[in-house]
Amino acid sequence: MKIKFSDFMNRKLSRLERASSKLFLKVSRYKTDGDGKIDLEHFRNEVFHKLVVLFITIGLFPICYGAYLFFQGNNFIAGILELSSYIIILILLLSNRITVLMKRYIFIICIYLLGLMLLFVVGPMGAGLLVIYSTFGLASCILSKRQNIFFIFISLFVFIVISVLLHFGLLDHLAIDRYRESWYIVAISVQSMGTLFVLIINNLFSNIEKQIEEIEKSAKLIEESERSKSILISNLPGMAYKSKCDKDWTMKFVSDGCFKLTGYAPDSLINNKDISFNHLITPKYRELVWNEWKRVLADRTSFKYEYEIIAASGEQKWVLELGEGVYDEKGQVEMLEGIILDISDRKEIENKLVYTNEHDRWTGLYNRDYLESYLEKDGKQNKKSKRALIVVNLTPLQSLTVNYGFHYIQSLMRKVVETLEAHKTDERLLFKTYENQFTFYLNNYKDTNELSDFSAMIAYDLKKLLITERVGGGIGIIEINQDNEVEVDLILRRLLIASERSISEYNEEFIPCFYNEDLEKLIIREEYIRQELVRIITDEVCDELFLQYQPILDLKTNSVCGFEALARLKTEKLGLVSPLEFISIAEKTKLIIPLGNIIIINAFNFLNKLSALGYETISISINISTPQLLQPDFTSNLFDLIREMHVNPQNIGIEITESIFASDHDYINKIISKLRDAGLHIAIDDFGTGYSSLAREKELNVNCLKMDKYFIDKLLEDDLDKSITGDIITMAHRLGHCAIAEGVEEEVQKQYLMAHGCDKIQGYLVSRPLDEEVAVEFLAKQERLNNSGCFSDRQY
Repeated sequence: MKIKFSDFMNRKLSRLERASSKLFLKVSRYKTDGDGKIDLEHFRNEVFHKLVVLFITIGLFPICYGAYLFFQGNNFIAGILELSSYIIILILLLSNRITVLMKRYIFIICIYLLGLMLLFVVGPMGAGLLVIYSTFGLASCILSKRQNIFFIFISLFVFIVISVLLHFGLLDHLAIDRYRESWYIVAISVQSMGTLFVLIINNLFSNIEKQIEEIEKSAKLIEESERSKSILISNLPGMAYKSKCDKDWTMKFVSDGCFKLTGYAPDSLINNKDISFNHLITPKYRELVWNEWKRVLADRTSFKYEYEIIAASGEQKWVLELGEGVYDEKGQVEMLEGIILDISDRKEIENKLVYTNEHDRWTGLYNRDYLESYLEKDGKQNKKSKRALIVVNLTPLQSLTVNYGFHYIQSLMRKVVETLEAHKTDERLLFKTYENQFTFYLNNYKDTNELSDFSAMIAYDLKKLLITERVGGGIGIIEINQDNEVEVDLILRRLLIASERSISEYNEEFIPCFYNEDLEKLIIREEYIRQELVRIITDEVCDELFLQYQPILDLKTNSVCGFEALARLKTEKLGLVSPLEFISIAEKTKLIIPLGNIIIINAFNFLNKLSALGYETISISINISTPQLLQPDFTSNLFDLIREMHVNPQNIGIEITESIFASDHDYINKIISKLRDAGLHIAIDDFGTGYSSLAREKELNVNCLKMDKYFIDKLLEDDLDKSITGDIITMAHRLGHCAIAEGVEEEVQKQYLMAHGCDKIQGYLVSRPLDEEVAVEFLAKQERLNNSGCFSDRQY
């Protein structure tokens, strides 16, 4: 069977690899001067020193014996050379002036020269050849790879020189000449075998050097890793551990951080010497931690759990444990390893964040977000119990901020909270849901009567608290449908609507308003009206919002001096909508601002129409709402319209309600002054029922006071001698204002007003509001009647 050369070489190389590994194990024992690195040079020096000792001790006898044999054979020169070579080598090796590296060179050269001498004297079949073989072996051990290659070339050169000398018969007198015929075979075999041996040994040492480098790199990485691990463990905000998987969590190792975390020294926990780690875990979490470890070990996943421990000082700390199981070959749990970190600071921050997210900052009550989550959770757990929400709406209190400031309101609000908390029980929870609004969540109540009674108690206490503030609020109630899923946002929105209805309908008297189907229909209608108003604003041409004009009669001349422009809304879907209804919606939604611009433009168009018809002294009064007047660009936009439409400002009247003076009095007065300076006439509408006082009235830059219909109606009910209407007229005149009476419907009212000096009247006695064309006809007819001297104030 033929064996391939490559297979043969592979087997040989495998053996060399195994030999290299064995040699590496021996070499690896040699270290340098304390830095921990394996050094082949150091190994070569050790081998060299041992060879020197062997040469000095053991080599002395064969050298002396060989010299003796030379002397016996009368070969004195060879004997002297052998002894002198030994002595010279000995002197050189023991000299302190020569480096170890040079000594190694000298040693090899001397041994090699000794072998050559024996080769020449004795012949190639004797001791000389053996010594030369030995030289190759020694050179491969104590010289480097580069040095060995240099040595091989020197040896080859020497053998070539000897071969040439033998060929030309220059060595006839020496013993080597007797072996001239076989010399070439001997020379080639010695040189090739020596060279092969040196190359093999060098290859082994090269492999060793590579393995040494890899080991040194690995050792360095391990050292770095160990140092990093040590630094990490020592700086952990907790401790590293290794424990048994038993109920006591018997510790086999704990890091130094144990003392800072638990207050116990590490030795105290090792093998449960003083205390087991299980006793440090709070009773609440012991079984939970055990069950969680059982679960992760069964799934072979990582352990991550937060729980509380009790330190030696008695302090409770939150910890986060991260660990894994260590398994044997059979898959059984041997140990548990991991770290336990102190997360008390993080938990404290988390708890603060949770508290902040769930509580109102100023009152400490649970907020709207918490109420939403609580309603959803409680709705799933208590599906059969009756549940309701009651909101206390204190929005009117906000008006006190202007007069008393923020801190006063906050102080008052704390008193309100104390009052409401007195009614709080386990089944009547209190929340802060909106600004100045508080909500009770009632569970397991009997019926609506209980809700009403509870609301009445709240109302009584709040009225008593706020009696000096002269403000109130509203109470809204909604029962949560047990059959349907809770839509929290919708419920709270409906609850807010009910409370606002309570404020507006019952004059802030805290009279409860239940959210029901009728209220829902009303809200739907309000939404329809809002949508229609939006459509009217966006449409360029729309006659659904129009103006009617009610005549104003000058009692001194008994003639119409102007009209009040009254907005009307009539749509296909809603029909005719009362101004009281759609104006309030427009003001709440801020749609009154663009609607007000439309009304002003229409009124100016009518004024221009009257002027074109020759009625140049007729004025138009336009009602301006508070949101309109408070717009920063209201006056500038109004003046721009007057210029663009070429309207006489002296024919324009602006009517504002007393409620506007609840805002910044000085700011409002500045706006009024600008309007008056431009020639416009300013009147306070519905005077006598709002925020005005005699002291403030004197400071206002207005032209007219329009007495509220309330005082005019009283002229039909009361004893006229007791009526204060005449006093109001007198007061207006003393303040330099014109007095106008609204809602005059009977002749007796007119006669009283004329008798007390009222300047103008307005009402059904003169005329109901008229469409534009009818108003023009009214003026024309009045003009004809005046010319005939038989004017009647009941024309339309």
